[in-house]
Amino acid sequence: MKIRSMESSFVWLHRIMDFLIPPFMLYIITLSYELEWVSRYQYAAILSSLLVISINQFNGLYHSWRGRSLFQGSLILIKSWLLTLTLLIMLAFILKVSEQYSRLVLSIWFLTTPALFIIYRITLRKILASLYKKGLFTKKAAIYGTGSCSEQLKKIFQRNTWLGYRIIGFFDDSPEDDVSNKIIGGTNELLKLAKSGAIQTVYIALQLDRGNEIKQLLNTLSDTTVTVKYIPDFFSFDLLHASMTTIGGMPVINIFDTPLNGPAKAFIKRLEDILFTSLILFLISPVLLLISLGIKISSPGPIIFKQKRYGLNGKDITIYKFRSMTTQDNGKVIKQAKKNDARITKLGAFLRKTSLDELPQFINVLQGNMSIVGPRPHAVAHNEEYRKLIPAYMQRHLVKPGITGWAQINGWRGETDTLEKMEKRVGFDLYYINHWSLWMDFKIIILTIFKGFINKNAY
Repeated sequence: MKIRSMESSFVWLHRIMDFLIPPFMLYIITLSYELEWVSRYQYAAILSSLLVISINQFNGLYHSWRGRSLFQGSLILIKSWLLTLTLLIMLAFILKVSEQYSRLVLSIWFLTTPALFIIYRITLRKILASLYKKGLFTKKAAIYGTGSCSEQLKKIFQRNTWLGYRIIGFFDDSPEDDVSNKIIGGTNELLKLAKSGAIQTVYIALQLDRGNEIKQLLNTLSDTTVTVKYIPDFFSFDLLHASMTTIGGMPVINIFDTPLNGPAKAFIKRLEDILFTSLILFLISPVLLLISLGIKISSPGPIIFKQKRYGLNGKDITIYKFRSMTTQDNGKVIKQAKKNDARITKLGAFLRKTSLDELPQFINVLQGNMSIVGPRPHAVAHNEEYRKLIPAYMQRHLVKPGITGWAQINGWRGETDTLEKMEKRVGFDLYYINHWSLWMDFKIIILTIFKGFINKNAY
């Protein structure tokens, strides 16, 4: 059995417009400043179009545009355009051609292009909403089912009138008592409306345990000309962060998964790590040398502290840190550092407070054991302890551990002396894993510079 993907024609319109807008804007601006439309501007325009289309596709902008708010869509567009500009600027510096372009023209182009992206989408939605308000091209739809999934579906259509659907009501043969007053009727009433042409679409939003009822309803509606769509009830399970894909045309719901499982995104993530890490190590090499000398002079013992942690897929890795303590715990029981911990050296206290003790982990990143951004690696003993106490704790290891992460920039760094604190940290880690994007990594890296190094909870 193969289920076809019914992609809206508006998706292709969006792709076409997103491809045409950057060259159009650059062409208009160059003409306005009486510059020749020469090959270097043409190459920049075409490359920008290809990049922004690819990044938008990568970020899922074209996959699920229906139901997404204009603000959310605009935010994705702006992020994609900023990333496009970053890549173009880096390429221009590498090729040493940046001086060949007018900075004024490019600055205006950089600012006006995303504005036109958004204006186009606002205009399209306004036109569609106006047409649907007049009753043109609208479709009347019914929802079979009265659970949380059906309520959510109705709210989506009410918020997004430009989608062109008007919900006439709920239908259910076995409604729960508290919602029985909301329904119009059951299967018989729904069938009458479908045969009379009063509705054009039926959304089935029943729980998975009502499978036999779904089959009977499908058989009944097959004798009509209505369009029937089934909405899986994600609210019955913990599937709110699940995604859907296909294998040979068969739909598959990814329950525990991450965008980084795809080879293309994993390659981009690895490329990001190599480029950033190489640059960072070059810049901080004097700092690494000074810290190494300080540790060697101030206290006996090795400069680098090595400890086993869980890496990708829960496999053991050895991570590097500047030694900040007089002891090196790496056994089955590891005591977390606390405030005024006697084991911490004077220099070590400064290194831990400023996160400078983590700098050797950039070597781990180059080795491929870690990433710059990801869930912070915990000691093996702590992993074994918390995996028994916190549901989905081990899902943190679906990606490589990171030097910094979403939890750290949101304040969940340092000692976790209560289970609730660790639950909060894990919650932020899982959010990152489920919502990973290149832009999110850039955001975390930038915020780490300003608020991630020094933290009151780091001892």
